[in-house]
Amino acid sequence: MSTTVIKRDELPESFLGTNPHNLYLYCKAYASGLRANTAKTKTRSEVRGGGKKPWAQKGGGRARAGSLRSPVFVGGGVAFGPKNNRNYKQKVNKKQKKLALYYALEQLVKNEKLFVVDNVTIESGKTKDAKTFVDSLGQRDVLIVKELIDDKTFLAFRNLQNAYLVESNELNAYLAAAYHSVVIEKAVWDKLTKES
Repeated sequence: MSTTVIKRDELPESFLGTNPHNLYLYCKAYASGLRANTAKTKTRSEVRGGGKKPWAQKGGGRARAGSLRSPVFVGGGVAFGPKNNRNYKQKVNKKQKKLALYYALEQLVKNEKLFVVDNVTIESGKTKDAKTFVDSLGQRDVLIVKELIDDKTFLAFRNLQNAYLVESNELNAYLAAAYHSVVIEKAVWDKLTKES
């Protein structure tokens, strides 16, 4: 597999001078979308117990109380806690998504961390062979973008800690920014630069 490092002068005009704020907005929205949204507290009606009036309404010298499960007592419900019905999604326009990806790729090119290969295929399906390929690049961790992932290549890369394999339609600015370097198949790169 012959590997080519993309230089800055090979980039289309649209990749250059993109505002980094687009990448920030996209990454923020992406991370928000990953939130589990499972935070939930019980109100006084959901907490177990508290059926009996704890003390008489009058004559005790204390404030009136109808239930020990009121939010003012320890062990009581929570007054305005989370109810796992929040929507954390943030909208990012199509154009912003594209600009965010362009900026992330431009930064990789600037640091000489974007590699284009003819084809990434591990015929043997062995992790050992995939590791040899990744090690030959001499990078800390690698995002590998393939047009279509075949079963053997998927099996070869799935156990590697410093490599992540995605199809071309899964490539986004967050992934491009998260990895130290990116390896893209030539067909995918040509399509990306043609669309710009």
